[in-house]
Amino acid sequence: MNDKESIFHRLYDSYHQDVFQFLIYLVKNRSIAEDLSHEVYVRVLKSYERFQGRSSEKTWLFAIAKNVAIDFFRKNAVRSSHAFDAFNWETEQLVSPAKSPELLLGVQDEMRQLLEALEKCTGDQKMVIIMRYFQELSIAETAEILNWTEAKVKTTQHRAIKQLRELLATQTDIKEVNRNES
Repeated sequence: MNDKESIFHRLYDSYHQDVFQFLIYLVKNRSIAEDLSHEVYVRVLKSYERFQGRSSEKTWLFAIAKNVAIDFFRKNAVRSSHAFDAFNWETEQLVSPAKSPELLLGVQDEMRQLLEALEKCTGDQKMVIIMRYFQELSIAETAEILNWTEAKVKTTQHRAIKQLRELLATQTDIKEVNRNES
């Protein structure tokens, strides 16, 4: 195996799951995410010799994945409370899933609601939330991938969280009304 192949295998083994998960959050389709993930690694093979090491390899891969997703959307003309314990609003972190099946089902429902609310955010807000909380990238890494300032990432994140809170509160209110009408 030559150096290029060993580098490719190392990058693939280290980051494939993260890149795939990031893409699936963006495109909401497993098959498309698989295709886009392959495209990411095709671009990695073609351009690794130009990688200058000014960022981590992970940051570089996510920047490529983001660009592949944007290209896909352009090509396809796609525009883009107690009930929500799966997301801790105080620390702005995803909470580990519960152990019991009943609680796990509740957390899955809450996560589904969170993802539905995330779909109503702007594309930039969605990308920042996915990078920061689902992929656990730092503000600096997110800024570098998006080619933004850290201040813009923080502002976008703040606005996204505010919008998610409002959307999730509205969903809770609607459920309460429906439950009371039954």
